[in-house]
Amino acid sequence: MRLSSGLHELLAKGTEVRERMGVPLLYWQLRLSPLEQTPNAVMDYILANRALILLAPLMLLIALAIRLDSSGPVLYRRQVAGLGGKLFDAFKFRTMVVNAEALLEQNLRLKEAFWQNYQLRDDPQVTQMGRILRRWSLDELRQLFSVLREEMRWVGPRMLTPEEISRHGRWEPNLLTVGPGITRLWQVSGRADLPYSERVRLNLVYIRNDSLRLDRAILAQTIPAVIRKRGAY
Repeated sequence: MRLSSGLHELLAKGTEVRERMGVPLLYWQLRLSPLEQTPNAVMDYILANRALILLAPLMLLIALAIRLDSSGPVLYRRQVAGLGGKLFDAFKFRTMVVNAEALLEQNLRLKEAFWQNYQLRDDPQVTQMGRILRRWSLDELRQLFSVLREEMRWVGPRMLTPEEISRHGRWEPNLLTVGPGITRLWQVSGRADLPYSERVRLNLVYIRNDSLRLDRAILAQTIPAVIRKRGAY
């Protein structure tokens, strides 16, 4: 027997049947309970603190290298949607020229390619230092501060801008039920080599199966994925 719940826009983590007064009822667990979320939050905070202490010298060197490589600020800021759709400013080390958006507007071919996949393989806007940072995912180290502010998680779905979220139709509510992560399931599965539809699918797979066990598995694969550099450009 197959029953339509009418909840096609929700991804449940688990379904079970319970009996109430002789009537079988279906129960869905939609997201982690507060008790289940606590180990994740504690792990995120501890790891972010330790990582910032260890990586502080490297981050200073990266900032200096960006300054010497091209004119403009060290950091790039963009507004993204966090848990529940709350907007926040996400910072990365700058990897593109300062007038990147203006250059994109002037090149219709590049603009169309970007909006289809939100990634360009041979992006002329990326600086020489930026290519190195992207290749080794070093541009994302600044986001450790967002983890401490509880705007992001160590592991989570891919962060999305408000404009990008509008493309997801009925799946939009699901994408906002888990905060974005520094490392993600799609990132250890091929990153930008994956078609856009596959990135969306992997985001939803992660949200459906969100757990401390899954986070540990993704974290364990992150460094090998960075070393392989597949899809990093």
